[in-house]
Amino acid sequence: VNALSAITAVTAQNGEKVFAVEPVSPRLLTRQVTVLLDACDIRSVKIGMLGSVANATAVERLIKKTALENVVLDTVLSSSGGHPLIGKNGVEAIIRLIPLCRIVTPNLAEASRLTGMKVDDEGSMERAALLLHSMGAPFVLVKGGHLKGAPTDLLYDGRVFLRFAGTRVNGGEKRTHGTGCMLSAGIAAGLAKGRGIKRAVEDAKAFVEESLKGRR
Repeated sequence: VNALSAITAVTAQNGEKVFAVEPVSPRLLTRQVTVLLDACDIRSVKIGMLGSVANATAVERLIKKTALENVVLDTVLSSSGGHPLIGKNGVEAIIRLIPLCRIVTPNLAEASRLTGMKVDDEGSMERAALLLHSMGAPFVLVKGGHLKGAPTDLLYDGRVFLRFAGTRVNGGEKRTHGTGCMLSAGIAAGLAKGRGIKRAVEDAKAFVEESLKGRR
């Protein structure tokens, strides 16, 4: 898959932590995206860190205007180390994007903030998935990387729950953050190649695990 980027913010970070974030202007972000849409056949889109509520609003307008398909929304609200990655009222801005996407991929902390409930085990992951689906997401993947024990991810398609068991990679977290970003990008790549949601999630999860094993 040929991946193209539209930069939402400039960051100061290393493999362990985000230290500073400065968002680009909504005008520049919009220009980046429209130029790529004019020049390329875009098969899927991944939304990650947006940097500001203004940028989230710009992306919302872009999706509505261009009718983009296979949009993967990684609901990034803060870094793994707790650095905020979207401004005040960011949760509300992200919620407005949910109905415009094909799949939303929050981790436990993000699911908690988006739904207003504590999400910390598989039962609460199911309840959060139901709530997020009711907000307009056709597919919801609640990531279980921060669960105690095995990192099981939960996919809800509006009818049934599917669980994707994983293997925790000891030591992989020492040099790597942004695994959720990698996972959502992998899902977008699978969708761009015409794979269904389930296969795209399976492949992306396997890719992240193999990447972590190589970084121990």
